[in-house]
Amino acid sequence: MKFLFNALSTFILLLSVNSLNAAIPVVQDNLISAGQNKIDNYKICFAVCDYSGKNMIIIREFEQSGQACYIGIDPFDLKTLIIPAAKVKARLLSWKQIMDDYSNTPYIRAIRKSSRNSDKLQDAGIVHGFTEENGITLTVDLCPSRKPLDREIFTSLISEFGKTEKPVPLALSVTGKFMLTHPEDMDWIKGLISAGDISVTWINHTYNHRYNPQKPLNENFLLEPGTSMDFEILQTEIALLQRGLLFSVFFRFPGLVSNQQSVDTINDYGLIPIGTDAWLAKGQPAYKGSIVLIHGNGNEPLGIKDFLHLLKTKRSAVMRKSWLLYDLSETIESEFIN
Repeated sequence: MKFLFNALSTFILLLSVNSLNAAIPVVQDNLISAGQNKIDNYKICFAVCDYSGKNMIIIREFEQSGQACYIGIDPFDLKTLIIPAAKVKARLLSWKQIMDDYSNTPYIRAIRKSSRNSDKLQDAGIVHGFTEENGITLTVDLCPSRKPLDREIFTSLISEFGKTEKPVPLALSVTGKFMLTHPEDMDWIKGLISAGDISVTWINHTYNHRYNPQKPLNENFLLEPGTSMDFEILQTEIALLQRGLLFSVFFRFPGLVSNQQSVDTINDYGLIPIGTDAWLAKGQPAYKGSIVLIHGNGNEPLGIKDFLHLLKTKRSAVMRKSWLLYDLSETIESEFIN
């Protein structure tokens, strides 16, 4: 394991933040089963195409088991999907041109809004969603950890909401290292998805999620000097695809720490930074439309306790369908559709 982490660090040094049109070297994850998806020649590509009757924005291109593919985004419902390159005729555009041409879509409106508070050192991006009825959007961070996944979060959600909402929607902010060191937990989550118990919006939370308690915030997490944004962002996307999972348009900064430049950079990857207005472990209460943050990596028992208490207090409202869990894409789309 130590050798593998050292190898990953070597890759980071070789990658250039400015090489957005070059394919990123794909780290082959030896801990994935032999049936993994083989991903090659992964790189940023901005284009548009028509697919399944919809006008799609393309943000990535790659080869999956030898087949050329794109990652496309529906600019109206913010959903991502894999598009076989042979099925479409892509028209290459600059990111600026896409921002201009699609300026009135929920996707581009959300990107523009996410940069409005980018001067904040913590919690930049979109921190609150729009819901027609009482309810929240739950985001669970899976940062690197030696502890197992806190599965009680998932079983409690299924128990409380499964009677009225199935699958139960939630968003998982996942790191590459969590996926690497928790293969059984990842398989367990995939099992819940396959069974129709939950639906997951996968949020990119970087690969390494570095943190140095000796450094100030403005030199920490993703702001640490020498950090390769290509590796942290794209290798996490690759790791998800290798496991048969599709990332969303959303990104969460490790520690919720960022600056103007890093927010602009994330936007230039075609991603929308997501913060929170209800980090339960810090005593922030959840209101209608709150984007709630808890950690599911075993390192935040207080946040889990508070969330389970929240579920208990809302139990009768859940049963009446007057207090709901919302899909992250839907809450963001609803805010910007008009």
